[in-house]
Amino acid sequence: MKHKRISAALLAMILILGLTACGSSGEETEEAPAGTAVQVTEVLSDTISTENKVSGKVAADNESTIMVATSAKCTAVYAQAGDTVSAGDVICTLDLGSTLASYNAANIGYNSAVQSYQDQAAVFDSQISLYQKNVNDLKALFEIGAASQIEIDQAELQLQSAIATRNSTLAQLEAGMQSSKSSLEQLSTALENVDSAGNVIAPISGTLVTMNAVEGSFTSNAMPVAVIDGADQMKVTVSVSEALIPKLSIGDSADVSVSAANETFTATIRSVEQAANVQTKLYTVVLTVPSTASGLLSGMFADVTFHTDTSVGTIVVPTEAILTSGETQYVFVVEENTAKYVEVTTGLTGNGVTEITSGLTAGQQLVTVGQSYLKDGDAVRIVSGED
Repeated sequence: MKHKRISAALLAMILILGLTACGSSGEETEEAPAGTAVQVTEVLSDTISTENKVSGKVAADNESTIMVATSAKCTAVYAQAGDTVSAGDVICTLDLGSTLASYNAANIGYNSAVQSYQDQAAVFDSQISLYQKNVNDLKALFEIGAASQIEIDQAELQLQSAIATRNSTLAQLEAGMQSSKSSLEQLSTALENVDSAGNVIAPISGTLVTMNAVEGSFTSNAMPVAVIDGADQMKVTVSVSEALIPKLSIGDSADVSVSAANETFTATIRSVEQAANVQTKLYTVVLTVPSTASGLLSGMFADVTFHTDTSVGTIVVPTEAILTSGETQYVFVVEENTAKYVEVTTGLTGNGVTEITSGLTAGQQLVTVGQSYLKDGDAVRIVSGED
């Protein structure tokens, strides 16, 4: 009987050990999910524009008088006194062919004068540098007895003569350049608020209180073509570089943010200065603020974003998805749970997005999170943002 109790106890112990071993084995064979965890987005075609951000100031703008400083025949009228107009609207068309031609010629003349001045200055500077080097070399030779004082004096005379010629020639060129600039500025003033087709553009939104243009008649350079009453209207003035100014036109839109008033809105370009400020070398652009914007006060700072160089129907991806190695840019896409290395060529850049001009096609699964840990051919598993 005692032997049977011992056997039963032994059997129970063996059973317990077996169950424990089975539980331990089950834990060891549990496998973690295979592949590197990544997040992806589908590659899509979209529209992208280059963003050019500049700072400006808000100012009051209660009335706008549209002057055209030349007499011109009115060929069409689109609005009458008492009408409500919006910034960017065409209110009439003038036959300004000869004036526009004169402006284009003046612009070419001014640019040519500037280029001529720069070219001549470069030539003279090169010559003077050589003459100066010759003087220095002769002085060094004189120290060791290999050159005479007469040779040094002659070289210095040549140097002084070259400097005098340079100053005289550049002074004449500068006078011509300033004359061309003055003509250009006068014509630019005459064509303010007029586009390249002779259309007179409303610079602000408001009521057209005066309209002096009559179809078939000539306008006077002594009287305003129109006066717009923009009660409580505000404007934003910014200064932009010569690289940006050719890409901006009257009537274009821009995004504006005024942090002091906690206001964000879309403004319209009302005028684009055609001559740079003499001191800053920047061009003034004035934008009209929509009447719906509130809380703005004169003197507030404004952040203005111009959208230029637009590409439509192009591949646009999050900028963060693009990796760089030296001069090579690349991304990873997922195909059948495998990471694929793809070199890409980029184009325009926007707010957190970049244009891809080659390397990707619409519909691919682009890795946007976890790409820094991948190499070509790695197994991956797609997870959501909450994983």
